Amino acid sequence: MAELHIFREHTLGLAQARKIAFKWAKQAETEFGMACSYVEGDGVDEVSFSRSGVKGTLDVDATRFELRARLGFLLGAFQSRIEAEIVSNLDALLAAPSPKRASRKKPKSAE
Repeated sequence: MAELHIFREHTLGLAQARKIAFKWAKQAETEFGMACSYVEGDGVDEVSFSRSGVKGTLDVDATRFELRARLGFLLGAFQSRIEAEIVSNLDALLAAPSPKRASRKKPKSAE
């Protein structure tokens, strides 16, 4: 059985990290057919996800995201590709500007 362990630090705080984790779970459900459950904790939230051949958790707190997953025999052959896809999705969500940081400049055509 192949295992994935992906770790990302951030400076978003728990409230913003929680929003990103919800988005990640929604993407996992719609794009990959995962069944996800989200449990909010006092300091750490946990997203559990599974589907045939994959089972894991994404732990989220004020400073980090930590994903651990086990891939079944058939998906284990695609471990590198699956890991790259997860990393890409998570990094894209972390890089997206938060609503608080979004620019409020008027478009040049409006000036």
